Amino acid sequence: MTQDVEVAPPRTLQMAGGFIRHVESWIARASPHGDGPFFDPEEFPWTAAVEDVTPHILGELRELMLRLDEVPGFEVVSRDQEKLTNDGRWKTYFFRGYGLDFPENCRACPATWEALQRIPGMTTAFFSILEPRKRIPSHRGPYKGVLRYHLGLVVPEDETQAWLDVDGERRSWSVGRSLIFDDSFVHSAANDSDQLRVVLFVDFIRPLPFPLSGVNRLVLDLISRSPYVREAKENYDRWRDSRAAAKAQSTSIR
Repeated sequence: MTQDVEVAPPRTLQMAGGFIRHVESWIARASPHGDGPFFDPEEFPWTAAVEDVTPHILGELRELMLRLDEVPGFEVVSRDQEKLTNDGRWKTYFFRGYGLDFPENCRACPATWEALQRIPGMTTAFFSILEPRKRIPSHRGPYKGVLRYHLGLVVPEDETQAWLDVDGERRSWSVGRSLIFDDSFVHSAANDSDQLRVVLFVDFIRPLPFPLSGVNRLVLDLISRSPYVREAKENYDRWRDSRAAAKAQSTSIR
């Protein structure tokens, strides 16, 4: 049996651990969509509009996949992810991370970026690429104040070979179809096929009644201002610049 990994929250939230646990308990009781592992996408009207844009998103994704070696492993961007992956085979192409945008990637994929604007409270968004035979071990997300959205983009011919398990409930992705779940439940994912699996991965602010909605936004704002988030963006920028420099040097040698 594999041990569950709890993704540590930013240090700011660790210091406020008791308060955060109280807020999460409040969220669980007050959430208008309930407190289960998965949610019906039809409860979120914007999902249909995002699904409609799938062909355009796929067109941009195909261009990106021609240069997949230019997409970093998740652990390169966020060092905390080394608990989950350390082989560069879970690749991430970021558009936004906790409210901090990646303008170069947004410009490269305008249809995808426009579709993301249709998601209320979108805080984080990226293409999540699992290479063949890649598994993400069981883990818990750091905070219950967001929900997670996946739009299936590239899936194996046998869809059951790529799966997401949340609190013991297993689902598979389909092209152009939505999944919404609460990542504060123990969850894992796998691509047991010989093909790629790609989803549009989004965290969005969990709909909550007032005044809890205001408290939740305050917590999320603390996360977005933390060194944890700034460091991830700086890691990505360093990786991008080093790749560009290596490419320029290779070209000059020729």
